Amino acid sequence: MNSAADPLASLPLRDDLQGMSPYGAPQLQVEVALNTNENTHPVPDAVVDAITDRVHLVAGALNRYPDRDFTALRKALASYLGHGLDERNIWAGNGSNEVLQQILQAFGGPGRSLLSFVPTYSMYPLLALGTGTRFIAGERDADFSLTADAAARQVAEHAPSVVFLCSPNNPTGTALELDVVDAVYRAGEAHRTVVVVDEAYAEFAREATPSALTLLEGRPRLIVSRTMSKAFALAGARLGYFAAAPEIADAMRLVRLPYHLSSVTQATALAALEHHGALLATVEDIKTQRDRIVHELTRLGLAPSASDSNFVFFDCGGDAHAMWQALLDDGVLVRDVGIPGHLRVTAGTETETSLFLDAVTGYLSAR
Repeated sequence: MNSAADPLASLPLRDDLQGMSPYGAPQLQVEVALNTNENTHPVPDAVVDAITDRVHLVAGALNRYPDRDFTALRKALASYLGHGLDERNIWAGNGSNEVLQQILQAFGGPGRSLLSFVPTYSMYPLLALGTGTRFIAGERDADFSLTADAAARQVAEHAPSVVFLCSPNNPTGTALELDVVDAVYRAGEAHRTVVVVDEAYAEFAREATPSALTLLEGRPRLIVSRTMSKAFALAGARLGYFAAAPEIADAMRLVRLPYHLSSVTQATALAALEHHGALLATVEDIKTQRDRIVHELTRLGLAPSASDSNFVFFDCGGDAHAMWQALLDDGVLVRDVGIPGHLRVTAGTETETSLFLDAVTGYLSAR
């Protein structure tokens, strides 16, 4: 019988999974949920109708497997990204987490390693664990920045099989300079290190912030991953993708599950890409609220980080969990990322942002 303390204790789990907890942010019923970096704007009615029509078209053929190579979707994603890419450069999966997992299945695994620079996206070590890849926690500067020299030195020291660079970084929100990406790539040449730049929040970047897509040419081991969960407001659709050299995309076919992208997923993503202008219309509003949060938190005496994403990471000047709980008591859910003295908040609608700022003001006045 399972114990109350550990209901999995009686199972023959792998040793490295013993005592672990599953990944997941709290899913609480609150008035304002700003903890998972979703686009809190609803999908426009016209896009809902387009998705419904597309799904209706494929529904009658759901007795058949989908296009295993999702060719039409890869063409549409390449067209959206531009930069001279075509369908041969594109791969997609059920969310960018699945895409990253497939990359580790192909290039990581037992006897191989993944290097990333913490604090960063907390799924990276879990993806490494699930694929039997050794995770190496690289270091950032005290202000959470990462320089080209420091990153290259650590790549040379550890000789990892794969490097994940999160840009803009989660949870800190700032994008990497392209010299960091280039330095990491060059430092990994001797060991043929695969370098992945995770650009999940790229559409929210500040003006003139470059994308690593501009570095793909001539770098056959560079991968740039994206998602439709954030700027496209399609977190529930689960569609992530990457751009890379054609041979990288071909390698994913060795590890993907058969027919891994359903006909419904492909239809949804195609409809969304056809109407990307309407979906991305909320991006500028979200950036306005993000910058408003940075300005107002600074005015209140806190220390937010500059953000290229749809969230703000900030030093709350004290007990982070106490502030998190106080905000929750006011109906506002933000993210305690486990970094002492810091919290992260998603930039929501103007109303949601106002409620968050009011809750912070009230907490600071009362403490």
